[in-house]
Amino acid sequence: MKNTRERAIMSRYDFRKTSVKLVYGLMVICIALISLSMLYPFVNTFLGSLKTTKEFFTFPTPFFPSNWLWENYKESLTLFNITKYFKNTLFIFFGNTVFSLTFIGLAAYSLSHLRVPMKKWITLYFLSTLLIPAASYLIPNYLNLKGFGLLNTYWAFWLPAGANAFFLLLLKNFFDGIHKELFESARIDGASELRCFLGIAIPLSAPILVTLVLLGFSTTWNDFYWSYLVMKEDKLPLAAAIYSKIIYPGSTINWNIRFAILTMTLIPPVVLFLFFQRFIIGGLSVGAVKG
Repeated sequence: MKNTRERAIMSRYDFRKTSVKLVYGLMVICIALISLSMLYPFVNTFLGSLKTTKEFFTFPTPFFPSNWLWENYKESLTLFNITKYFKNTLFIFFGNTVFSLTFIGLAAYSLSHLRVPMKKWITLYFLSTLLIPAASYLIPNYLNLKGFGLLNTYWAFWLPAGANAFFLLLLKNFFDGIHKELFESARIDGASELRCFLGIAIPLSAPILVTLVLLGFSTTWNDFYWSYLVMKEDKLPLAAAIYSKIIYPGSTINWNIRFAILTMTLIPPVVLFLFFQRFIIGGLSVGAVKG
């Protein structure tokens, strides 16, 4: 029995044409150039963390270090308490995850499977906030938190996380794809709406929930401006602490030590993406807006 293979976008017959070969070769070159341009900052940061201070100020600067100084990482741990700021980041992330998935999940379920008055207008109201630049409501948020006395507390992160319109969009569109007959059968058996949400909607929504958790981690890990604005030194997350102690003008830490610290902060998000990229792509696909 012959092995059967699915036909690709272009067959062997297509590759016989010179025009197809040229276009295909150009596409491969473009992909390779884009890949190199994206990998270069990561590789340059890693190699810079292994150089001596003198090599940073030589011209032209060598791309590879003459001696691979792994001691730079040990010295960086003595100059920068990365463990403390990493714990702060994780604490903020876990709080954001609980608040966002709880409140946004209940709101998305209500707009998708409950009889809510003016449901379409409420949904349109939430989604219209995606058109507003985040910088325009940065100061009002700060003043509101200051009025409630929530500055320099983790509530300054957790409360805004419970009103993420983008997460609401993804969750609602995913909930819309769950058959309403499942919830109607559960209601006939006496299940409450909260039981339907926890027992049916949540287990069936694992792909999109994992995607939202990973996106939330990326947002928390990369955020520095809002953190630097509302938190003091002892509670800063990692990105804000790096900006305050490493990048901000006036830092006395050597450049090779700075690059060692930056390299260590690159590892967690890269590892997470490599292991969970299929969940991100799959979750965004199933939760996409339907035409």
